Amino acid sequence: MPAGRRRPLRATVDGVVRLPLAGAPPAPYRAARTPHGLELTGPDGCRLLLADPAQAGDAPVSGPCDILLIDVLAAPHRLGALRAAGTVTDATRMVAVGVDHRVSSEAELARRLSWWGVLDVADGGVVDTADPAPPPPPAPRRTLILGGSRSGKSAEAELRLAAEPRVVYVATGPSGGDDPEWRARVRAHRERRPAHWSTVESTDLEGLLGRSRDPLLVDGVGTWLAAVFDECGAWEGGDRGGVEERCARLVAAWRDTRTRVVAVSDEVGLGVVPVTAAGRAFRDALGRLNQRLAEESEQAVLVVAGRSLPLPL
Repeated sequence: MPAGRRRPLRATVDGVVRLPLAGAPPAPYRAARTPHGLELTGPDGCRLLLADPAQAGDAPVSGPCDILLIDVLAAPHRLGALRAAGTVTDATRMVAVGVDHRVSSEAELARRLSWWGVLDVADGGVVDTADPAPPPPPAPRRTLILGGSRSGKSAEAELRLAAEPRVVYVATGPSGGDDPEWRARVRAHRERRPAHWSTVESTDLEGLLGRSRDPLLVDGVGTWLAAVFDECGAWEGGDRGGVEERCARLVAAWRDTRTRVVAVSDEVGLGVVPVTAAGRAFRDALGRLNQRLAEESEQAVLVVAGRSLPLPL
């Protein structure tokens, strides 16, 4: 972020109460420390929440807040947890605070806040609860995120769904078996998922795309295809026609799904040519599948070194 662009959090409520609080607010304002953060209630009953990003979001609430001040860069999934708990509704004015060097640029900040429906209020700006909350921008129904190994593609996918109150994380890869290194990878992915998300370990992507009503995060298409190769015995020749049939069914389900879905897939065309026939067959099949899914997606993105590059239609 440009030097001097942002100042530390200072907010004044109704020209009377200053945040952060140095003590009890003047009457008739009431302040309370809650499991969600500092809650300030005005004489008209308007409720402001200064969210604590370290707290859990599933604690009981007394009702929705009218204004939310949240350090969304510290814990973006906290916003989804607050929505799941009923603290934040579509009528809540959500304002980003604590904006700093954790985001690389103003453009990147705007990109993330647009996903989450959070306002970027400049220093000295005013938020009026009498003004209706702006409607969130329409989210693309199908997003395909491509990238190489350790490119940041999974983190990009998770950020896009961070503000959702309910997400089904679809893990298509193996659990690790006797491979400690793979088990560590799986464990790291599990631990960074928000507690209010649910996880389904399945290769039935076609069925999930057809019946789910909650947003889906599929991670990933490459491990799904590897499982299909296993099921069809296609690594050493086998039933590769069965692989093509499963891919066609997946593309049809992706095209017809009614739910929001973000899928992660490996971009395999930029590396060395595999030395085995099975490796080349898998690379070619995944490359073709990526193309077909991208054709049916409202958004396709390539992630390189943690930077996201939108792929134009």
